[in-house]
Amino acid sequence: MRRYPNFLAGLGSLVWLFLVGLPLYVMLTATLRSRTDYSTNGPLSFPKHFTLHNYTQDFSNGFGRYFLNTLVVSAAVVAIVLLLVPPLSYAIVRGRGRVTTGVFRLFLLGLAVPAQAVIVPMFYVINRAGLYDNLAGVILPTAAFCLPVSALVLTGVMREITPDLYEAMAMDGAPPWRVFFQLVVPLSKGGLSTIVVFSALQAWNGFLFPLVLTQSDSSKVITLGLYDFQTEHGVDIPGLLAAVVLSMLPILIVYLFARRALVQGLMGVGGK
Repeated sequence: MRRYPNFLAGLGSLVWLFLVGLPLYVMLTATLRSRTDYSTNGPLSFPKHFTLHNYTQDFSNGFGRYFLNTLVVSAAVVAIVLLLVPPLSYAIVRGRGRVTTGVFRLFLLGLAVPAQAVIVPMFYVINRAGLYDNLAGVILPTAAFCLPVSALVLTGVMREITPDLYEAMAMDGAPPWRVFFQLVVPLSKGGLSTIVVFSALQAWNGFLFPLVLTQSDSSKVITLGLYDFQTEHGVDIPGLLAAVVLSMLPILIVYLFARRALVQGLMGVGGK
């Protein structure tokens, strides 16, 4: 059969490309312009003179400290999730007792509890524990709210492993820890990549916990540091967008390296 070009689909693709590309163009070009050029010629004009002053000024104004704090929080949250969720999911999948079933249901219950509903008791607990205005006070609750979704995703992925493989390992006399590290973990790379990206995003973009549980500049993260570009005289839009671009780069890099495993992990959420 002779195929004819689909002009309607091509037109729709061009419209979609314009809608997606225009904000990116405005954001990227604004970071390479001076504040005077941006305010005089408008956001849609092409820069007359390219400059990296906005990026260097961001780091001179303390953005590097905020970036480092956010990196520490994200890395710690990911480490906690990877330390707790894989053994827990393995116990839920392979366990047949009421305890593991009850723990899994408790984690599913955590999906229905928004952070806004517990922020007051969370503040009280963190303050009483002496972790207020400390990065640890942001890391622990952020990791706690990442656990339910991460456990659900990884449990669904581990349920895709056929029982024959477990039986083959058992016939070889492999103990449970060897089954976990040599069978379950290698076959769950997609789910592990999914929970790494998810928990990293939650920690990197977190706003509520840093806002309520921190106060000083030494504990600020990127989401709070963006407020520094807004003053009583206006907003430094080129500097703000430069900070936004810098804050996007780590998550974008993580996604580029883990995108294939991420899609595979999300496809296995339903389980059997």
